[in-house]
Amino acid sequence: MGDRLGPGKAHPLRAKERIIFALDVPDATTALGLVKKLGPHVGGFKVGMELFTAAGPGLVEKIMSRGANVFLDLKFHDIPNTVAGALRSAAGLGVWLTNVHALGGYEMMRHAAEAVSGRDTKVIAVTVLTSSDEATLNRVGIPHTPGQLVQTLATLAKEAGVDGVVASPLEAKKIRELWPDGMIVTPGVRPAGADMGDQKRVATPAGAIGNGADYIVVGRPIREADDCVKAANDIALEISGALAN
Repeated sequence: MGDRLGPGKAHPLRAKERIIFALDVPDATTALGLVKKLGPHVGGFKVGMELFTAAGPGLVEKIMSRGANVFLDLKFHDIPNTVAGALRSAAGLGVWLTNVHALGGYEMMRHAAEAVSGRDTKVIAVTVLTSSDEATLNRVGIPHTPGQLVQTLATLAKEAGVDGVVASPLEAKKIRELWPDGMIVTPGVRPAGADMGDQKRVATPAGAIGNGADYIVVGRPIREADDCVKAANDIALEISGALAN
C-alpha cells in the first residue's frame, strides 16, 4: 500500500496521523477535554450523530480552531439534491472528511462528490456497517455476504467519483486491489484482547493497516483506557510496526 497524503500534509502519513479518534461522547465539554488531551497523539477526531446532535456545528468549529482535523460522520442518505446540499454545508464548515451511505446509490454519491469538488473537504462512502453480519443483511432482504456487498458498493463509489470508502478492516485488502488510490477508513478496530462491544467484523490496528487501510477509527479502546494517551500511543506504535513490514 502506498502512503496517501493527509490534509495539508506534504509528507507520507505517520503512524499517529492514521488514527481517527471517535468522539462518541454526549456533550461538548467532554469532547473538548478529549481533544485537548489527545490532539498531539492522533490524526483527527470523528464527530458522529450523538455529539453533533447535542452540540451542533459550533463544536465542530471549536475543534478545528484548535488545529485538529474533523471527520464529520453523519452518514448522509437521502435524495441526491438533499445530500448535495448537506455536503455543501459540511464543506462550508471546513471539515476535512465527511461521509454518505453507498446504499444511496450512484446518483446520490455522484451529487455528493460534485458538491465538494474544488473544496478541501473529502467525501467517502459507507459500505456495510461493522456491526452487520450476513444474518443482518439477509433479514433486510439483501441476499449477500458483507464481503460481496462491500465490493459491489466500493466499485460503485469509485465510479461515482467520491474519494474513498468506509469498510471493515476485513474487506480493506480487496478494496485496495479494486481501488489502489482510494481512501480507506476502517472502523471496527480493536487492539488484541479488547472488548468487541457491538462490532462483529473487526481486526487489530496492525491488521487493518496491513490490509490496506489508510486510517483507522478508534473510540472505546482509547477513551475507556486507564491512560488514554498511552492507549493512543500504543496503537500508533503497533501501526508503525505494520508499516515497517
